[in-house]
Amino acid sequence: MGECHVCHTQSRTISDALGVCAGCILDDAPEARSRAEAAHARSRRAFGLPEQPPRDDGGLRCDRCVNACSIAPGRAGYCGVRSNDGGRLVGGDADGAAVEWYYDPLPTNCVADWVCPASGAERGYSNLAVFYEACTFDCLFCQNWHFKSETFGGRRRSAVELADAVTERTRCMCFFGGDPSCQVVHALAAARLARGRRGDRILRICWETNGSVSRRYLDEMAALSLESGGCIKFDLKAWDEPLHRALCGVTNKRTLSNFEHLASYITRRPDPPFLVASTLLVPGYVDADQVGKIARFIAALDDGLLVHGLPVHAIPYALLAFHPSFEMRDLPTTSREQADACLAAAQDAGLTRVRIGNVHLLT
Repeated sequence: MGECHVCHTQSRTISDALGVCAGCILDDAPEARSRAEAAHARSRRAFGLPEQPPRDDGGLRCDRCVNACSIAPGRAGYCGVRSNDGGRLVGGDADGAAVEWYYDPLPTNCVADWVCPASGAERGYSNLAVFYEACTFDCLFCQNWHFKSETFGGRRRSAVELADAVTERTRCMCFFGGDPSCQVVHALAAARLARGRRGDRILRICWETNGSVSRRYLDEMAALSLESGGCIKFDLKAWDEPLHRALCGVTNKRTLSNFEHLASYITRRPDPPFLVASTLLVPGYVDADQVGKIARFIAALDDGLLVHGLPVHAIPYALLAFHPSFEMRDLPTTSREQADACLAAAQDAGLTRVRIGNVHLLT
């Protein structure tokens, strides 16, 4: 049983990692902010990662993501892979990134599997799942947190090596992590090289991201996905900024702005969907109220679009069941009641392409 150290409420859905309930976080109480900041600092120290995006006087400014780190010589940025090496920013470039990959047989467990043409007709082929071992956020509920132990000391692999992993049976490359944002130059180089070699074969380029990447790189990502038949999947983790900062350590303003920007692309190819959204339903924190706000945002962006001549909301939205992990191992899994309430909130907002994912985790 967790306790909120601000209002002293006790509940199974208050994580000891934060020690603060969602209500106090949303009220933006100073003690709630302080406790959330301390939780992220503790979490990052354990992996040797900077506690805050560095703002070093005279440092080199990295432009890849929302954190806009200013990095002094010999130091690393917030993501841990970008660093100032003698007056030159390095890390996550075409010559080397902290990355691993594997082949995932189609149909695969993808956020967009329910709206992707590869989900049924391409059995026997595979997705090349590209996992970047660094992130621009610090989610206390991270489902893939193990990459943090590899961020500094793991093997570096080139864009050429990654492109070489594409075979005749590869139908899609999905860049995820962690997040591809801080190593996006490597990802773009590998994707372009692989696409250039494909001949007449299908090779979709897809992205699963927190959306914090800088706009100029986002447009390059979008162009590759549009031309290849792939998609961009945004993880919209929370709507209210105080809650997003408490859970993820970083603002969501860039994420929402980038998502809105990409919505302008979807009329170019509304089907199969170019832009997909998802939200992890974290018990006690990401509830029907947060989902409803996100859903209304999505609905306003694609209202009145036509697919096969019919008016629909074209952006699919997946609500994902939570599994206790990382700093929030003390929370329960998402309940069926919470998932159904969130689904109803999304539908009430007018969305027509919405579903619950990871249903096997629901309790």
